[in-house]
Amino acid sequence: MSIQARAFITSFVLAGAAVLGYAAWEFHPRNLIKFLVYLVIAILASGMKVRLPGILGTLAVNDTLIMLCVIELSLPEVAVIAMAAALMQCYWKALTRPKPVQAAFNVSALMLPTLAAYAIYHHSIGHPSPLTQAFLLLAAGSTYFVMNTVPVSLVISLTEHKQVHKIWRECYFWSFPYYLVGAAVAGGISTLNTGLGWVSSVLILPAIYAVYRSFALYLDKLEHEKRHVEEIAALHLRTIEALALAIEAKNFTSYDHLRRVQVYAVELAQDMGIPADQLEALRAAALLHDIGKLAVPEHIVSKPGRLTTEEFEKIKIHPVVGAEILERAHFPYPVSPIVRSHHENWDGSGYPDGLQGEQIPIGARILAAVDSLDALASDRQYRQALPLDQAMEQVAAGAGTLFDPAVVDLLQRRYVALEELAQSGSQREDRRLPDDLRVTAPAQPASGYQQTASDSPPEDSFLNSIAAARQEAQSLFELSHELGNSLCLDATLSVLSQRLRKLVPYDSVAIYLRKNNRLVPAHVSGDNFRLFSELEIPWGEGLSGWVAENRRPIINGNPSVEPGYLANPSKFSTLRSALAVPLEGLSGVIGVLSLYKAEPDAFSQDHLRILLAISSKVGLSLENAQKFEQAETFAVTDYLTGLPNARSLFKHLDRELARCQRTGASLTVMVCDVDGFKLVNDRFGHLEGNKVLSMFADSLRSTCREYDYVARMGGDEFVVIAPGLESEAAMEKARHLNELVGEAGRQVCGENCLTLSVGIAYAAQDGSNAEQLLTAADRRMYQAKQKQHEACCIPVESPATDRPAAIP
Repeated sequence: MSIQARAFITSFVLAGAAVLGYAAWEFHPRNLIKFLVYLVIAILASGMKVRLPGILGTLAVNDTLIMLCVIELSLPEVAVIAMAAALMQCYWKALTRPKPVQAAFNVSALMLPTLAAYAIYHHSIGHPSPLTQAFLLLAAGSTYFVMNTVPVSLVISLTEHKQVHKIWRECYFWSFPYYLVGAAVAGGISTLNTGLGWVSSVLILPAIYAVYRSFALYLDKLEHEKRHVEEIAALHLRTIEALALAIEAKNFTSYDHLRRVQVYAVELAQDMGIPADQLEALRAAALLHDIGKLAVPEHIVSKPGRLTTEEFEKIKIHPVVGAEILERAHFPYPVSPIVRSHHENWDGSGYPDGLQGEQIPIGARILAAVDSLDALASDRQYRQALPLDQAMEQVAAGAGTLFDPAVVDLLQRRYVALEELAQSGSQREDRRLPDDLRVTAPAQPASGYQQTASDSPPEDSFLNSIAAARQEAQSLFELSHELGNSLCLDATLSVLSQRLRKLVPYDSVAIYLRKNNRLVPAHVSGDNFRLFSELEIPWGEGLSGWVAENRRPIINGNPSVEPGYLANPSKFSTLRSALAVPLEGLSGVIGVLSLYKAEPDAFSQDHLRILLAISSKVGLSLENAQKFEQAETFAVTDYLTGLPNARSLFKHLDRELARCQRTGASLTVMVCDVDGFKLVNDRFGHLEGNKVLSMFADSLRSTCREYDYVARMGGDEFVVIAPGLESEAAMEKARHLNELVGEAGRQVCGENCLTLSVGIAYAAQDGSNAEQLLTAADRRMYQAKQKQHEACCIPVESPATDRPAAIP
């Protein structure tokens, strides 16, 4: 037992002993017969116990009686009954007789929660209402559950080396509702006692027995499900083993390789005491560690001589491929890291990641030594098998450089016994097909015709077809995978055009997207890309427009019918064939994918089939990318006016301030607030108010310079960032803006109802960052707004006097 476990148990037992001592000193039963009846019921309830799943422990159903005692009896009486119940649970129907320290801990584990529940329930709160008493009872039951289960889980964790939260969750947490039900039953019986007397407490026995039977049935079902899961897991492992052996069976010389490696590895892991989940992972990895060789060409795997540098680099991918394959299997234990690292060396010279020492998973270290020993002791294409003793000597020579010294030391002591164990487990019927097996065929084909040379297909045509089909499947897979990995429209279009060339050769590609009933080229590459980039095809016109409107493809169409392209005598192209398919998303046709080639009738039905196979995926991917692009735009744009919003404003202002600091240039910030806008909303409605804001925003945008930045701060506040704008020009601009807002009010409302308050701030003088600058301008704007109520016309002051810029 660890020091932490000893210290915890000792302190816990001492606390329980203190409570028991107090109970013995203060023990004076108020009703001895009632106490004895409750004691007998507690003893009977403690005998009704069930075994907990996954640990060496039991659970008695005496919590309902304990909660009744908490309500009905004094604290010393409750403590004595809890002690008796705990001792009865330890010794009655016990499979093994507990040690004194175990019994003492169990007594404390029941007594201390009882004390806590008693203290909570009898907490002095004046004259509690029935609702308050019910709440206190549930709180006492919950506290009793936590303090009764958490310490036991902690001790089990410290002694059995398991995770405490996992033990508590799996073995105890499921019983929490029963504790609450038990507390409720105890409260009900206590209420019944008030009217009928305490003798009615014997009615708790049927309730306790019902809980006991419920526990027993639930745990029996849980045990049955656990056995079922174990059977499924065993079937899973046997299926994996059969698959691995089927893959390995292509090389009869290593037919027993996987089985021997598994026996060696699992036995060594058990001797080293690795955790159960890693042991199961190693059991599966021993069978599947070479599955990644499916990605290595057969001529390299079966090469009889030494591998070249390039071939060795190719074979080095198999741990990575194997790990990626197994990662997709979602094993409940870490198989993939073992497979990935089983060719790592102790000194860091291995592959694929160059791990060293204890960075390498322990399962991979065991598998590396065992796999090497079996490889040396087995016949391979490039050498004869070594005697097992010599093979072990070579493995031992690699201890500290190639292999973990601790693993090699244990393997050196156990390899003879492990070999005997592996041999005894491999005594099975040899199921290889006989070498002289032949399939008898009729002398002539059943159809009776004579095959001639002209009837035979080219010798390698079927091989080319198979290779082409595999390449097509791989390319389609890669294309679908990459399209789903990007939400950037430009990146999605670029990936599409690049990957598409491997499937359907083309000279030029144009991907048109729908915009206001027109097809606009979103991506063009290849020959004549500038000509296609200038096209805007009306919906339903030309080759691509017809495809979009009718949702039907066109193969080997004439590119010259595209509006504004080859029909224009000033433009010329050598492209003569077009293959176009509609791209549909969830909302309908979103665009057209068009391929062009210089040769007439250059596209085949097979090319059309491929495009139709991917068009739905492409359409959905482009639609998602468009929506993402729109979302990005809306995140920095005001929806009403189309101006940048406050978020975009702060980013731009920070950039402008940084530029001014680098170059020493000046920067002016103008904060504008529309006066009288609330009255417009109140008198004319919010729709008219929105028209005012939109009209003023358009005027504001058009009157500013190209390099000025106009944003809507929010509500009726606008901000203008004007680089290099001097003080006099800023004041003149403020007056002009006031005229613009007045004009917008007159056009929408028909009267002069709006003015503008403007606050001006200058970089460096009024602040060095965006927050300081906007605060200064905002302050002056409010000062100007105040002045508006005091005078009809107040001149705009320069920032040096720190007075507001006011516009009538």
